[in-house]
Amino acid sequence: EAIELPQSITLDRAYPNPFNPATTLTFSVPEDINVILQVYDINGRIISKLIDNKMKAGYHSIVWNSDKCSSGLYFVQMIAGDFIHTQKLILVK
Repeated sequence: EAIELPQSITLDRAYPNPFNPATTLTFSVPEDINVILQVYDINGRIISKLIDNKMKAGYHSIVWNSDKCSSGLYFVQMIAGDFIHTQKLILVK
């Protein structure tokens, strides 16, 4: 049975959020495209570059393990073509 491809690029809400120490980031792309997915701290510094390569069309997920980070507010940003989306992450230790 064929899996239907997504109709648009999306970055779903991180789950769980708030989290400790890991959260899952799920996203979809309707075509093969270069994807950048990175985590920033409150000062705008890149903490972790999770993905920076061409992804196949479909549904994807990646786990961010923040065990080396301190509690606080972080941001995850996804860039794929013209699509740019940023969301808040709250790490509670």
